[in-house]
Amino acid sequence: MALTAEERLLAAEEAVRQLRESLAGVGVTLPSLRVDTLTAAGALPLVELGRCNLDTALRLAAVLEGAR
Repeated sequence: MALTAEERLLAAEEAVRQLRESLAGVGVTLPSLRVDTLTAAGALPLVELGRCNLDTALRLAAVLEGAR
């Protein structure tokens, strides 16, 4: 059974929540992390990771490198 538009939006919001919590757990905050409003009602809502400063980008790279 295919998801409704509302279910897809809720799933995208949940993904954002989980990603925000996971990133916070390793000391990374992406201030612009959100569901993309232009795609929110569509068949495939996108998650906007947004922009971040250099320190945050380097911290994220270090965390990802450590996860390998």
